[in-house]
Amino acid sequence: MFARKVTAHIKPHSLPEFTNLIECEILPWLRKQEGFLDLITLAVPDRNEVTTISFWDHQANAEAYNTAGYPEVLEILGSLLDGIPYVKRFDVVSSTFRRVAPLRSSEAEHLHEKGSTQLGYRSTETNV
Repeated sequence: MFARKVTAHIKPHSLPEFTNLIECEILPWLRKQEGFLDLITLAVPDRNEVTTISFWDHQANAEAYNTAGYPEVLEILGSLLDGIPYVKRFDVVSSTFRRVAPLRSSEAEHLHEKGSTQLGYRSTETNV
């Protein structure tokens, strides 16, 4: 499993509209994307900061979304954003949210060769 975390500052008093766009426009579209598993939206209390964490079955599907879909999402949310969002990508190494099993030693070695310092786990699910 793979995760993308996007953190952004939004304009004052725009959280309700931001949440509405996520729930009514972006999430239904994401559910149609290959490999998409789930989305969590977080807001910092009393601040204009939001974070979304999307979960994907494989890194390739998350990267395909990043290339083709994410620019569209930025366009939809553009009038609410106050600055450029910060994107960070993760291998999911442990989760109670989804069943995640340890990587086989060959997969863990591959992560290590790529410079990953994270513990190695792989998703046991391929579709939702």
